[in-house]
Amino acid sequence: MLQINDLTVAYSNVPVFKDLSVKFAPGKITGIIGPNGAGKSTLIKGALGLVRHSGQTTLDGVGVNRVRQKIAYVEQRAALDLTFPISVFEVVLTGTYGKLGLFKSPGREEKEAARNALKQVNLLEFEHRQIGELSGGQLQRVFVARAIVQQADVVILDEPFVGIDMKSEEEIMNVLRGWRDDGKSIIVVHHDLNKVAAYFDDLLIMNHGIIAHGPVATVYTQENIQQAFSADLSAVLFNKMAGA
Repeated sequence: MLQINDLTVAYSNVPVFKDLSVKFAPGKITGIIGPNGAGKSTLIKGALGLVRHSGQTTLDGVGVNRVRQKIAYVEQRAALDLTFPISVFEVVLTGTYGKLGLFKSPGREEKEAARNALKQVNLLEFEHRQIGELSGGQLQRVFVARAIVQQADVVILDEPFVGIDMKSEEEIMNVLRGWRDDGKSIIVVHHDLNKVAAYFDDLLIMNHGIIAHGPVATVYTQENIQQAFSADLSAVLFNKMAGA
């Protein structure tokens, strides 16, 4: 169980949210939605200690700083330096580093695990490519492959489906569902409201705090979307769903 308690994050002394508390259950894919600037990515970065914050995040009662290797984080592609001279295979192999310990290098077992992960996302033929040579969808699958070899209990993805092809999106969702069925906690910051019901078990709706959190069937309502986004978007979205 990943649990966030009383998390507060501020930029230039202006709080993005204050005293936010939420739990993410194992064996679930939880989507996080909200308008731009609502604090979705900041929630993840604050929980993982990547930005200055107050509050505490624990995994099964242990502070995340002590169990970092049990959490895989796939950040937004826009935050990555795609000119860095590293191959697809080398990126995936970095997912094994957390379990190796100091001064140890990946061996045959780790390299085989990296190649198997690339097979799972149908990218083994690209293993020697520099990461900047990939499409957006291919690159995202590479980072999912890295998370596969990390063997984490919690996998967090920040906007993984932005600007990628449908084939990559489907392949990533298949991996996420497999992880869920294995009892992992999957957390996805997401932007496409039309796919919420198809992709997620639970949903966290945010706008500088929590609007609603729980099973999709319970919290994905016109009223909650109106509160988080706008009355116009809510009406268009749910009228479209009603006519489907």
